[in-house]
Amino acid sequence: MKYIKVSETAAKWGISARRVRLLCEQGRIAGVERKGNLYMIPEDAERPIDARTYAKTSLKKSYTPILEQINSFKKTLDSCRPLTPAEVEAIKEVFLVEHTYNSNAIEGNTLTLQETALVLQGVTIDKKPLKDHLEAVGYKEAFQYIEELAKQDKDLSEYDIKSIHNLVLADRPEDRGTFRRVNVRIAGALTNPVQPYLIEPKIEELLNNYKVWSETMHIVERVAIFHLQFESIHPFIDGNGRTGRLIMNLQLIKEGLPAINIKFADRRKYYDAFDEYSRTGSTEAMINLVGEAVISRLREMIEMIQ
Repeated sequence: MKYIKVSETAAKWGISARRVRLLCEQGRIAGVERKGNLYMIPEDAERPIDARTYAKTSLKKSYTPILEQINSFKKTLDSCRPLTPAEVEAIKEVFLVEHTYNSNAIEGNTLTLQETALVLQGVTIDKKPLKDHLEAVGYKEAFQYIEELAKQDKDLSEYDIKSIHNLVLADRPEDRGTFRRVNVRIAGALTNPVQPYLIEPKIEELLNNYKVWSETMHIVERVAIFHLQFESIHPFIDGNGRTGRLIMNLQLIKEGLPAINIKFADRRKYYDAFDEYSRTGSTEAMINLVGEAVISRLREMIEMIQ
């Protein structure tokens, strides 16, 4: 099979190269091969229909029933609102401990769920590294920060991303809130992150794309694709995963959905979703994973307040 570049496809279809890249990222062009940050498109690939029309068609993807279920559960939850301060606090307290534990455990933190709860109450755990304690406290503070950001009527910015990271990386003061200045490789990853000089323009492009996606995509699709691309850029020397998951929750909260918990027990599925994206450009595995996590949280919240 013969492949052509994004620029050649754009000229052939009469659309911008940026639009072609977006279609590739969304997995809407059949047979696309991804090589690093480049997309190679089959010469005979058919141009997808316009996204605004696409969104209104009956074309189903594997995650369509999940999105429909989320919409239904959200209506149920909305009918229970406004929650009392006591209800909000009870829901938040349980979630924050579990979320802090899981997000840090995915990155190698050795605190157990019970130990995480104690650390967040100010207790020091004997024979556990100071680094693990600082990570738990920093993550809690970062989550509280995104809750405040979610109340503001403004789009996510580079400054916000760096501010979240500044709290996450409490154990690494020299690297907090600063984009990396060296090339890195991720163990087990199929592709390498972008070079340092490309980080700022890539983040700016991603933030702009997110605004465009809001016109045609469900919130779960948007946050999942954003997360895949953010982690592919890998803008920081460390703390990218935790920062990315916090950003995902910030975006969900702003849209009236609950924050989600990607569980340590599901880390294999989580890693596989990144691998699938790296190999094929497909975003469906991550959208399914995020969607299932949203449904789980909606069910938990509805059960707690009904």
